[in-house]
Amino acid sequence: MNTRGLPRERLLALDVFRGMTVAGMLLVNNPGTWSAIYPPLEHAPWNGWTPTDLIFPFFLFIVGITTAMSLQSRRERGDDEQAILRQILKRAALIFLFGTLLALFPYFTFVAIPELPNATFLERVVHRLEHWRILGVLQRISLAYLCGALLTWRTTWKQQLSIIAVLLFGYWALMTLVPVPDTGVAGRFVLDKPEQLLSAWLDRTVLGVNHLWSGSKTWDPEGLLSTVPAIGTMMLGTFAGRWIGEHTRPLTDRLSALFAVGAIVMMLGLVWNWGFPINKSIWSSSYVLFTAGMGAVSLATCLWVIDVCQLRRWTFPFVVYGTNPMLAFLGSGLMARITVSVLTFDTADGKHTSVQAWIFDHAFSSWLPLREASFAFAVSFVVLWFLILWAAWKRGFVLKA
Repeated sequence: MNTRGLPRERLLALDVFRGMTVAGMLLVNNPGTWSAIYPPLEHAPWNGWTPTDLIFPFFLFIVGITTAMSLQSRRERGDDEQAILRQILKRAALIFLFGTLLALFPYFTFVAIPELPNATFLERVVHRLEHWRILGVLQRISLAYLCGALLTWRTTWKQQLSIIAVLLFGYWALMTLVPVPDTGVAGRFVLDKPEQLLSAWLDRTVLGVNHLWSGSKTWDPEGLLSTVPAIGTMMLGTFAGRWIGEHTRPLTDRLSALFAVGAIVMMLGLVWNWGFPINKSIWSSSYVLFTAGMGAVSLATCLWVIDVCQLRRWTFPFVVYGTNPMLAFLGSGLMARITVSVLTFDTADGKHTSVQAWIFDHAFSSWLPLREASFAFAVSFVVLWFLILWAAWKRGFVLKA
């Protein structure tokens, strides 16, 4: 049935679901101290999952939803296919650029360089470039969006299902059956040793050790090979987006099916977990299915509560968070880098500390137990960014890619 000319349906739950994900990101990324965190606000050490491990895949799932709806909307208003393609390429490039600018900030090495004790400013800039982490969260979103959008641009839903199956099963085969070149051992025997996996070898070989995540040094959680299944997460989101956009069907029918299919996909992920464990750091195929299913179930629940039952009084803060996700990610990331790493000083008792640590020590841990103080700091950071995003929202400012 042709839906052109039908009244445009605006579902508040989509904005709220995105806003809840943004608020969750701010909460888990900014504790008062990383040494005292409630377990649900930490990533799983390796295999398994916590609520924190749902945030990133939910972002990619939402990217898929909005991409499907955007393509449908642009085609309904008669946009040229080449114009749509140019928009996909432009958006992917901007997201990657934003991620690169954030990764390089403050664009020179500001701490002491042992091998260059009297480094000039130019040498500090060069050193920063030589130790720049090439990939990261926004870079993965960019690559997954680019590949997922192109793969769904002019293909049928059956072709897209086949592509997702190839991505997930192909990644499983590479990670578990193919011998890693530098050891000759197949991945299934070393799934508990991240530095010995094929994905880690590829990151070291192509990107170089100096350009990987500093927390691991030998592999990158947003590396090259593990971006392949992340494309699957985005593409599964496009299925959800197209289904939600079926305005000719009653909303209750759409969300019931979304909930049911999401539960089935989540169960399939749990079954695959027995052979290829759920693991965010390598974005395992079981992790893709489990988190996409969880995303569909969570979104269906939001749709039921907000757009069917019309329980909306609590939603405003999340609408504010969800309106400006790029500003929230970039701004909070810059603020954290400045207050934790750049703005440091010596205290009266001779200790070297950062602005963030000084605020935490004097405003939170001075009167609260350490874990509660760390959580309170994170909540305060979330509230601060609500106020910043609210000010932007009232002025109509949205940072778009």
